[in-house]
Amino acid sequence: MSALTLLDYASVLIFALTGALVASRQQLDIVGFAFIACLTAVGGGTLRDVLLDRNPVFWLGNPNYILIACVAALVVFFTAHLVESRYRLLLWLDSFALAVAVPAGVSAAMLMAQSPVIVVLMGMVTGCMGGLMRDVVCNEVPLVLKQGELYVTAAFAGALGAMGAAMLSDDPLVILGTCAALTWALRAGSLGFGWRLPVYRARPPRNRS
Repeated sequence: MSALTLLDYASVLIFALTGALVASRQQLDIVGFAFIACLTAVGGGTLRDVLLDRNPVFWLGNPNYILIACVAALVVFFTAHLVESRYRLLLWLDSFALAVAVPAGVSAAMLMAQSPVIVVLMGMVTGCMGGLMRDVVCNEVPLVLKQGELYVTAAFAGALGAMGAAMLSDDPLVILGTCAALTWALRAGSLGFGWRLPVYRARPPRNRS
């Protein structure tokens, strides 16, 4: 099994859990759980594969990804009530999913010998788009757009770190490991220590006499 396949499996599983947790917050039925879990799990990877013209799209070539997402949804449907703070769990699970999905996008683009700019963009797309689709469909403020939080920034830095590591080593473990570690460190720092980017503050216009 290739590194990309392993990363896709891990990304699908963890993102599916976050999708199901959001479905539990919305009090959806079991079909709703499965739909949101699958949308979150494969959304970013699907957009990545379409943009890269990979044929077939990863989950069409291997439907096991959809089965994994559905099983994850089923588990959360029957156990979500046991979790004291589902939103806190959602945030941390999502951070791990991001740290797995960004390297998956980077790996897919690298295997197709794409330019560094495209590699970085595919890492960001794979990491961010599934969660964005989940939150928009469930009418929640997307985590990727939370004021000042390091989310897209973490994905960008992780993918950029992979490019830097690729200049120093040909070992995929080093390249993808650097990507995952940097992505998660920044996202976890934002969650645990309140690391933020400055946000725009509106100012009243100056009076001109």
